[in-house]
Amino acid sequence: MQANPNLSSYSAVLADKYGAVGTPEREAFDNRARTYYMGLLLQTARKQEHITQVELAKRTGTTKSYISRVENGVIDPTISSFIKIINALGLKFELSRALA
Repeated sequence: MQANPNLSSYSAVLADKYGAVGTPEREAFDNRARTYYMGLLLQTARKQEHITQVELAKRTGTTKSYISRVENGVIDPTISSFIKIINALGLKFELSRALA
């Protein structure tokens, strides 16, 4: 079976579009992607708990607008705000050392 020359690895596609890993352009993309993904995870968890953005904002001492911007990946919350949000959603936050 011969490889399809039109197929690329996802890493190659990202490198072509956003630069190689470690470049400022790629770091900026990776940061935006992480912020978006984190917001999506929080939004999904909130909806699974049947909590409105208003209720989550009350539980965390923030505003609905702030929760919306976090969930939509517009802003990257500080670690303390992130922990408040996950605690309000009944989630658990753990740190672990990556295995080398």
